Amino acid sequence: MFMQRLSVAAAAALMLLSVNACSQDAAPTLTAPDAHAQVQAGQLTLIDIRRPDEWRQTGVAPDALRIDMSQGTAGFVRQVEAEVGGDRDAPIGLICRTGNRSTHMQAALREAGFTNVYNIKEGMVGSAAGPGWIQRGLPVEACPTC
Repeated sequence: MFMQRLSVAAAAALMLLSVNACSQDAAPTLTAPDAHAQVQAGQLTLIDIRRPDEWRQTGVAPDALRIDMSQGTAGFVRQVEAEVGGDRDAPIGLICRTGNRSTHMQAALREAGFTNVYNIKEGMVGSAAGPGWIQRGLPVEACPTC
């Protein structure tokens, strides 16, 4: 009976340690207003990863770099690295339409060694994570030549 309780206690402790380890490595997110404030303060490089037709459709956040992720992961990572001057610790915020693609590209950048990549999960038009950049009334610039 004692060994059975010990085994259960050990399993529970292991599970708690695993959950804690995962939560510490959780990919960081920002709300659209927080991302906007950090960009304005010069503390974040915002990258809109959507396609040019999407940029034309909704516009783009001012000061956001436009790096089309559809060029492929390797090309995207190289272009981001060039934009931040090779600094893989630079704070970067990724935004897409609804947070799905930015989630994937955040993982790709982290896998490539970037350490400070945030996902704006509500995206430009909103998702379960929030109403989105546009609905929140944050500034958007037209992008007719994208």
